[in-house]
Amino acid sequence: MDLHTHPDMHLNLSLNDFVVDATEQNFAHVAIEESKKRLVLVDISADWCGPCNVLMPILDKLSKEYAGEFLLAKVDADENMRIAGHYKVRGFPTVIAFVNGEEVDRFHSAQREPFVRSFIDKHLL
Repeated sequence: MDLHTHPDMHLNLSLNDFVVDATEQNFAHVAIEESKKRLVLVDISADWCGPCNVLMPILDKLSKEYAGEFLLAKVDADENMRIAGHYKVRGFPTVIAFVNGEEVDRFHSAQREPFVRSFIDKHLL
């Protein structure tokens, strides 16, 4: 499956949307198309992953604090393995930054809030 050409589930996203669940069906719209309007952080994680459970509250907090300056797209790796495979994810969590439809950066594992904030700031449009 080519995630970039798969028929989209057309979501009506606005800058009031801070967090969305990304799936194989809506990934092209949520991550690729939306990143042409604002930074999109794709968080590929799993419920059973300890570091994922450490990072998620930080990402959630910052998504509210930045109030729509970026979109946090959460990908459940267990339910959307093709996304993880397509982006060659080797460990969880993996956070990928998309700008203008392209991956521009990524980080792996749980990180502290100052690191995540710096990562976001350097990619804001």
